[in-house]
Amino acid sequence: MEKTIQFTLNGKKTSVTIDPGQNLLWVLRNHFGLTGTKFGCGIGFCGACTILIDNEAVRSCQLPVSEVEGKNVLTIEGLAVDGKLHPLQQAFVDNEALQCGFCTPGMIMNALALLKRNSNPTRQQIIEAMDDNLCRCGAHVRIIKAIEDASVKMRGGK
Repeated sequence: MEKTIQFTLNGKKTSVTIDPGQNLLWVLRNHFGLTGTKFGCGIGFCGACTILIDNEAVRSCQLPVSEVEGKNVLTIEGLAVDGKLHPLQQAFVDNEALQCGFCTPGMIMNALALLKRNSNPTRQQIIEAMDDNLCRCGAHVRIIKAIEDASVKMRGGK
């Protein structure tokens, strides 16, 4: 049976009438056209589907859409403002921390959750926080550097 689910998506109040058990990943991609969130493993292991719900990193492939009722959902598409990349996105570009780009949205969203919790993480804290997001291209060193750089910029540094 369908149900209307109301939530905030990338800063805008929205609703969708749908089977409440449908995975949020497919709702974002198919109903809202937000294809930045990727389907990777489908079991919440790889991190390609990572989004933020109330500023916490969540795997959207395993989450029923009913779980976002009344919550704030942020996808990669919600980061840039007026065509200007978020500092974390820009740091990924500047550090060439994306190769094929498939894992990048999930990496950025997971890193953003980290930086919202801890604006000045150590390298080891970054490594630990990003451990569950997989990159098959092997850009991990550049990803860590990008997060370090974004941390400084987001705190007002250069």
